[in-house]
Amino acid sequence: MTDSVLLVIPCSHESARIGGFLPDLCREMSVLGGVAIMVVEDGSDAEEVSKMRFIIDSLRAQFTCLRSLKTLSSNLGKGGAVYAGWADHGGADWLAFVDADGACSPPEVARLIKMRGDARAIFASRVKILGRQVTRLFKRHLLGRIYATLVSELLKVPVYDSQCGLKVVPRAAFEKISNRLQVTGFAFDVELMVALLDTGCSIQEVPIDWQEIPGGKVNLIRDSWRMARDVWQIRSRRFRSKTNL
Repeated sequence: MTDSVLLVIPCSHESARIGGFLPDLCREMSVLGGVAIMVVEDGSDAEEVSKMRFIIDSLRAQFTCLRSLKTLSSNLGKGGAVYAGWADHGGADWLAFVDADGACSPPEVARLIKMRGDARAIFASRVKILGRQVTRLFKRHLLGRIYATLVSELLKVPVYDSQCGLKVVPRAAFEKISNRLQVTGFAFDVELMVALLDTGCSIQEVPIDWQEIPGGKVNLIRDSWRMARDVWQIRSRRFRSKTNL
C-alpha cells in the first residue's frame, strides 16, 4: 500500500515507560513503510519534556519515520493530544494513535495499519477470540465491560470495546467531524466513534493481543465517573443534533 499514515502517541509523563516501546515501534514502522510517528507531549513539566525530547532526538538519528517531539503548553487530555497531533497530518491519508505504554505491541500496531484499504475505520478490541491473548487485571476488565455496556446501551451502538488504545481512521472521514468533537479526556474515543458512525463511516473492531502494563494513570473511581458523565453528555448532544435535522 502507498497510502501514508500518521501515527500519534499521546503522552503525559510517559518518559519512564515509552523507552521500552518506542524503539521497537519505530523499527516495526520502518519495515512497514509509509508511516510517520509523532509523540505529543501533553502539557508536562519542563523536566519531563526534556527527558522525552532526549529519547525522541536519540531515536530520530536512527529512524526517519519518527518526527520531532510536539509539545503542548497545557494539558488537553488524551483526546486533545491525539487531535493536536492529527492536525499536523502533513497530507497523510490515514490518522492513527496508539498508547505509549506498549500494551498494544508494535507487531499488532503494524497488523492493524496493514488492514486499511477502504473508507472504514479500524478499532482495536480487547476480546479473547480467534486465538488472541488479553492479559488484564480482573477489576479493570470488569470495569471495562460495565463501561462498554453503558456506552452500547446509552448510545445504541453495538460495540465491544470503545476504549482500546489503538485506532486507525481515514483522514477524509475525520475531517468531516473534527469541528463537532468536544470531548478531549479519556472518553474521547466514544465521541469519535459515534461521530464517525453518524456520518456514514463504518467501523471494524479487530481483536488484538493486549498486555496490561503497570504504571497507568487512570483512577478507577474518579475517571470512571468522569467517563460516564462524558458519555451522557455525548448522548445528549447527539440527541439534540438528530432532533434539529
